[in-house]
Amino acid sequence: MEKGRHRTRVSKRIAVTGPESTGKSTLSAQLAAHFRTVWVPEYARAYLDQLPHPYGADDILAIAQGQVELEKQLAGQANRLLISDTELLVTKIWSEHAFGHCPEWILEALAHQRYDLYLLTGIDIPWAPDPQREHPHLRDYFYQRYRRELESRHWPFVEIWGEPSIRLDKAIRAVERVLG
Repeated sequence: MEKGRHRTRVSKRIAVTGPESTGKSTLSAQLAAHFRTVWVPEYARAYLDQLPHPYGADDILAIAQGQVELEKQLAGQANRLLISDTELLVTKIWSEHAFGHCPEWILEALAHQRYDLYLLTGIDIPWAPDPQREHPHLRDYFYQRYRRELESRHWPFVEIWGEPSIRLDKAIRAVERVLG
């Protein structure tokens, strides 16, 4: 940190959420750069990279707890705004799909999770193959699940669709409205 400059406390939290391969990480990094703050990467990626076996239900809980802890750690480095690439709703939906249930810890933490805005990334960009991605044919199914969950919880969200520059512009305008 530059001498004489002090970071302010996080005043607003933004979550970038949605199905696999919809540009969440790219958008999170771009928003953080634009607003000169930090972003919280997807903890599952690093966790799964070091896992010596296929993931299981216990790993879902560890991933959720790691995501929450990583966000707490990085919040101290944020400049008024914290951008999170992924949050507990992603973990809940993934757990329910993969294992038919969600650990109680995640459900309880999700009930207390609060972001000032959720950016729901659309499925209109090409699928990018990756060893950790599993369901290119289910992107619309997952998108609809996220949308229904956000609506049923009455959480503020904006759908982010279009070419990369349009997505970024729409996301910036949505975040600026939250910042006032």
